[in-house]
Amino acid sequence: MPTESDTHYDPSLGNKFIFVTGGVMSGLGKGITAASTGRLLKNAGFDVTAVKIDPYLNVDAGTMNPYQHGEVYVLEDGGEVDLDLGNYERFLDIDMTSDHNITTGKTYQHVIEKERAGDYLGKTVQIIPHITDDIKRRIREAAEGTDVCIIEVGGTVGDIEGMPYLEALRQFAHEEPEENVLFTHVTLVPYSKNGEQKTKPTQHSVKEVRSIGLQPDVIVGRCEDRLDPETKEKIALFCDIPTDAVFSNPDVEDVYHVPLMVEDEGLDQYVLEHFGLDDEALPEGERANEWREIVTSEKEGEVDIALVGKYDLEDAYMSIHESLKHAGFEVGSDVTVHWVAADDLSEGYDGQLEGMDGVIVPGGFGMRGSEGKIRAVQYARENGVPFLGLCLGFQMAVVEYARNVLGLEGAHSAEMEEDTPHPVIDILPEQYEVEDMGGTMRLGEHTTVIEPETLAYELYGDTSCSERHRHRYEVNPEYFDQFEDEPLTFSGTAGNRMEILELEDHPFFVGTQFHPEYTSRPGQPSPPFLGLVEAILEQTDAGTETDSETADADADAETEVTH
Repeated sequence: MPTESDTHYDPSLGNKFIFVTGGVMSGLGKGITAASTGRLLKNAGFDVTAVKIDPYLNVDAGTMNPYQHGEVYVLEDGGEVDLDLGNYERFLDIDMTSDHNITTGKTYQHVIEKERAGDYLGKTVQIIPHITDDIKRRIREAAEGTDVCIIEVGGTVGDIEGMPYLEALRQFAHEEPEENVLFTHVTLVPYSKNGEQKTKPTQHSVKEVRSIGLQPDVIVGRCEDRLDPETKEKIALFCDIPTDAVFSNPDVEDVYHVPLMVEDEGLDQYVLEHFGLDDEALPEGERANEWREIVTSEKEGEVDIALVGKYDLEDAYMSIHESLKHAGFEVGSDVTVHWVAADDLSEGYDGQLEGMDGVIVPGGFGMRGSEGKIRAVQYARENGVPFLGLCLGFQMAVVEYARNVLGLEGAHSAEMEEDTPHPVIDILPEQYEVEDMGGTMRLGEHTTVIEPETLAYELYGDTSCSERHRHRYEVNPEYFDQFEDEPLTFSGTAGNRMEILELEDHPFFVGTQFHPEYTSRPGQPSPPFLGLVEAILEQTDAGTETDSETADADADAETEVTH
């Protein structure tokens, strides 16, 4: 909470709430719009948090297919949530909890459990008031202790599963002072074939919102370009809001530029004035500017990294892509990720990894693609290509080494092959009796002890680190002795669990049982990702120097021959 010494904010004003809804179609960028608004308010000196409402019946995102829903993002407390919470953590630089993700499954489960316990004293349990009351309670509890809470309602207005949430928001606005609540509606503004920006989809979407009892205070138009002045005026006229409450959110080169774009549009200033906080905020000249400096820093050169996975979908590996960006910001280099299907590597490399500066094998579950991932590890190990293995990638590095160096023929993970003669990766002991799939893995933040004088120690600069986990399998303790005197060493442990591996006499070969990508931020890149990119640049520089020396030697030889 900002103190009087920095923003003059009066805590007695209470929480401010920004509700973000979307219309026309899903996937418009409500989450990025919301996160960008929060980033600007944080720059102005306020404590900001966020809540993501997911109307699906799942209790959490843990059992959802990445093809359908993108990556499962893991929070510090072990919550398995929608990838939008990852954007909130990265943009706001905060650690969120499971309480910041509201799902229909979670809400209904809680209300039904209360009904079974007799807490409603014989009343008929209904959507209104019991479900809507629970939704409002969750929002207020998540907002506690902060100045502004941004609540994003997933899906599109008009979806049947989202109706209880919109009703809860209507009630919420009725219960709170008008100056404490702001409704932002994000819509699509497409182009017609003759190049005209069309407002009719926005008009229909707002009509749907108003029929539910909600009136948008702000409309953000997603379009390829900035909205024309006449487009803004038309939206304002037909949606009954001031023209200066209509904002553009055009396509940009990088999502990290969205806060800069909406700041140029004046969205943050409008929100502050609506809440009566413009006099309480830090003066514009004193607001934090690190974000702009980081994301607009000049880049020199380009790093090409192969991401060897099973899902041909960027959203399935969102945090990995973002972590590589953060590392690129830090070293001043563009990082380009090249998708390589693990299935295609099962029989060989087929040249797909040749020319890549680095290789990442990410996490995942199931047999499909495992042999291709093992081959990718082998390629990186044998050819001196910088490598980073994450969770399953770490485990496949252990399998590859066991097969091809230790000579344990048929070595594998018991997850992939139950009858393997050498289960170098086996199920966690506490998982033997587990039957339910949701929320039962080893989840959340755990501490890893790091051996001094190791690459892991150089990366983290400490003898321990705390990172987030999501796994059921681990390195089998029965095989520890066989790795003891090997160049492949386990430099990070958690009791009897192997957490970090590294390979001696290799430019960069690191695997982590945990997921370091979940804690990476702009300006605070994840150590393993930063280490990978730095190793690639060192290798590239060394190669450039060698080429230069060779060229000079050739020139000298040619001169001698000439003379």
